[in-house]
Amino acid sequence: MSSIFSRIVSGEIPAYKIAETDDYLSFLDVFPAAKGHTLVIPKKEIDYLFDLDDDLYAGLMKFAKQIAPAIEKAVPCKRIGVAVVGLEVPHAHVHLIPLNSMADMNFNNKLKLSPEEFMEIATQIRSFL
Repeated sequence: MSSIFSRIVSGEIPAYKIAETDDYLSFLDVFPAAKGHTLVIPKKEIDYLFDLDDDLYAGLMKFAKQIAPAIEKAVPCKRIGVAVVGLEVPHAHVHLIPLNSMADMNFNNKLKLSPEEFMEIATQIRSFL
């Protein structure tokens, strides 16, 4: 069965997309640790980050590096935190999380945002790409 991220890639499930290439996709986490929390994934479904071949891994990190400054401009923060946990969805992904303190990197503290808030944040981030 396809992961939820593969279903987003195929268009079966909607997402608040930030950027997309032939190989990668970024979109807002719908259970964010902070406003602007973005997921960056390879479109190819591979469960474990370190199972990606070298080119796909390097490309994923390069793609994430392009997204992070746009998030930082759109969401006031001191910096963008990067996390790879890899247990919640069996599809390699990188979390980009706006941080003002270490406490902001708390995956147990989920914000509740309206669809309108998600759309506004996604639009703001895209405007800085």
